[in-house]
Amino acid sequence: MLKTLFGLPRTVWLLGLVSLFNDSASELLYPLVPLYLTSVLMAGPKALGIIEGIAEATSSLLKLFSGVLTDRSRSAKPWVVGGYGLAALSRPLMGLAASWPAVLALRFADRVGKGLRSSPRDALLARAVPEQQRGLAFGLHRAMDNAGAVIGPLLAAWLLARDVALRDIFIWAALPGAAAVALALAVRDPQPAPHSRPPFDWRLTGFAPAYKRYLLTLAVFTLGNSSNMFLLLRARELGLPAAQVPLLWALVSAIAMLLSTPLSALSDRLGRWRLIVGGWTVYGLFYLLLGLIGGAQWLLWPLFAFYGVFLAATEGAEKALVADLAPRALLGTAYGWFNLTTGLMLLPASFLFGLLWQQLGPLFAFGFSAACALGAVMLLQVWVRDTTAQPTPYPM
Repeated sequence: MLKTLFGLPRTVWLLGLVSLFNDSASELLYPLVPLYLTSVLMAGPKALGIIEGIAEATSSLLKLFSGVLTDRSRSAKPWVVGGYGLAALSRPLMGLAASWPAVLALRFADRVGKGLRSSPRDALLARAVPEQQRGLAFGLHRAMDNAGAVIGPLLAAWLLARDVALRDIFIWAALPGAAAVALALAVRDPQPAPHSRPPFDWRLTGFAPAYKRYLLTLAVFTLGNSSNMFLLLRARELGLPAAQVPLLWALVSAIAMLLSTPLSALSDRLGRWRLIVGGWTVYGLFYLLLGLIGGAQWLLWPLFAFYGVFLAATEGAEKALVADLAPRALLGTAYGWFNLTTGLMLLPASFLFGLLWQQLGPLFAFGFSAACALGAVMLLQVWVRDTTAQPTPYPM
């Protein structure tokens, strides 16, 4: 597999480096936003749910928009560069926010950037490799993305340990963000083969029934997939010191970084749906256990490592399955619908999770998420599965 890995096209490696630097900036701040909201701006779980739900839902609408226009214009690079640029500009400004609505506005701008870049970037990755290497390519991209998610929290922990003010830490995010934009400018945007440009159709005309069933099943899962910030808030509630919160999230990213490439590559050989079923099952068990544990603070570390396994097993396989089920000429649109489905469901998911937590307690909130995940596993098993041709293993 190593020979095949290092033989992947320049586009795959370059986009991986872009994600590494971008996530270093993003994850430097991500574990600090709940602390910033609760300790500096005095906002609670409900405000966090509103912020994350609105930000992610908006991002997903733009992912469909940018994906459709990528297919019609056959040009992805402007969307990729613009999206990373907007995110790099908005993150440091959060340190100047004086209220949670201001944080909402800046998180909104950050997620707009993600919405503009994600579908075009995924289409570039899918087109850059043959079908039998899609899992490997997306797995490598996710591994490098998660490497940035290790660097960011470790830097945040180091800055917190040196008593740097939370507001000042946000400024540090400008440096890796600028590096991500510079690398994005170096990405080549090869023109795909000419094809007809059918008008956009909300009925998903041109897509196979299996793709549509996959989207519906994904919606059920995502209804229980609220913002990861609630996980960090739960860790703080269980007594984890503030300085260790970034380290806990770094553990998740480290596990995902180490396992994303081999597990996603495994989907090229065993089929995507098996990896996704296993990952969603791990997710459901993780949420159930996190809602049930009481004062056993030490359990947080193995549990969050368990969550990293879920990310590694599913992130690359889910995206590779989209390319397996969608026409090549509509890859941008296919990823747009995929991202729209997950993002739109994040608004009710985060809002419901925050409301259940605030009104009924964490057990009800985490139990609801676990039930959605396990229900989606059943649908995936009996209704979806991978109906594409058997994957061809690449040389080991």
